[in-house]
Amino acid sequence: MPTTPHIEKHFAASATVRDVVIGMADGLTVPFALAAGLSGAVASSQLIIVAGLAEIAAGAIAMGLGGYLAARTDAQHYHSERAREEHEVEHLADHERQEVADIFRGYGLSDEQINSIVAAISAHPKRWVEFMMRHELGLEAPDPRRAPLSALTIGGSYLLGGLVPLLAYFFVADPHRALLVSVVVTGLALAVFGGIKAKLTGVRPLQGALETLLVGGLAAAVAFAIARLIAQ
Repeated sequence: MPTTPHIEKHFAASATVRDVVIGMADGLTVPFALAAGLSGAVASSQLIIVAGLAEIAAGAIAMGLGGYLAARTDAQHYHSERAREEHEVEHLADHERQEVADIFRGYGLSDEQINSIVAAISAHPKRWVEFMMRHELGLEAPDPRRAPLSALTIGGSYLLGGLVPLLAYFFVADPHRALLVSVVVTGLALAVFGGIKAKLTGVRPLQGALETLLVGGLAAAVAFAIARLIAQ
């Protein structure tokens, strides 16, 4: 009787999802708070649109640059630690072998099994270094495209998210009415975004939608209150 092959499905784009979440969450809340605060201070939707677009442009650039620098820092940290491990493997081999043994000892292996494993790993210096990077330091080799990709993902997500709260002001001349429409549209966008994010990461979509709506709504409310206070 033929058996059905077991196919494991794991989501492996967590870094990209994190970047999208960072950019989209801020994009949905910060421009909304600015537009909402200005809605009580000016009588023209056009002024709110201009101010909102300027904020979105500046925010997307700043967020993208922040993502780029963060990814570059991670890559520099990895290469620095790898150089240190390569030096230790070459010049402190006995100490590094003991560290390998300690790692497997934590899994309950016998000394005989550990000695065999340590000998196999230490016979290949390059793989030995890679083993220490992953299992001692918990570091994975960074994708060389990570920094620019992170910048584009975060900046682009912020740009797309930031346009959502402003859509109402393009079609409704009265800022107060536009604000009400913007609240509804932004709330729906937060819920949909949270549901999609939850499905991608293995969480129940309804739970993710409610959590994102609650957190995003709270952040927007606080930012709105601050913006209104400053605008008065």
